[in-house]
Amino acid sequence: MTLTQNIQKRKALNYKRPIIEIKNLKKTFGNHTVLNGFNLLLFEGENLVIMGRSGSGKSVMIKCLVGLMEPDSGSVKIMNKDIAKLDQVDLDELRTEIGFLFQGSALYDSMTVRENLEFPLRRHKHKFGKITEAKQLVTEVLESVGLAHTIDLMPAELSGGMQRRIALARALILKPKIILYDEPTSGLDPITAKEIIELMRRVQQQYKTSSLIITHDVDCARVVSERMILLIDGINYAEGTFDVLQASNDAKVKAFFK
Repeated sequence: MTLTQNIQKRKALNYKRPIIEIKNLKKTFGNHTVLNGFNLLLFEGENLVIMGRSGSGKSVMIKCLVGLMEPDSGSVKIMNKDIAKLDQVDLDELRTEIGFLFQGSALYDSMTVRENLEFPLRRHKHKFGKITEAKQLVTEVLESVGLAHTIDLMPAELSGGMQRRIALARALILKPKIILYDEPTSGLDPITAKEIIELMRRVQQQYKTSSLIITHDVDCARVVSERMILLIDGINYAEGTFDVLQASNDAKVKAFFK
């Protein structure tokens, strides 16, 4: 796809500006190079899917993205802020603009659904300090994932799919501009996985989030992605829409769609 076509594509999808910019990211562990000049642009309001084999560097890239790991070289900007130049206070503040949906949901087993959702609000009282506002936010996000009736249940009383939806509600409660999804359908049966995929689409429309989605699930990528990156050999080996990549004759690209 030419530069002109890329620009036309972005205008057609009404992308405003890059909200995440990763340039020439490199990370090596001993003699093993994981990232070897990885680049990424995530635009406002976009659903971008990253696919890569196990061990391809997806998790390392995410850790570098949020400042949990320092790359050997390259740069990461979130909302035009270079995270390498932020002190810990500013980095923590920036992280409140990012919601995380972890592969295993990562709910606190000893807390009710309500308490799980209130936990990030207590950590950021300067933003959401009023009790009435916190209660309203909890109710709002539970309704958005269709689980208002579970508010006083424990995680152990919920199915795997319900836990994943509660985890998404917790990711939304600080009203982030960006959501990072780590294998959102992993371990779920096909019907529940489809429900999660549809929920992800509704969430983007309702909250106007920009989403970076790491997945091995081809069906998930097909439904939610507006653009995809295939992470191979430490670089963004191929990039384009699902249909364009699926039609590729490149053997490494075709392997993802078998």
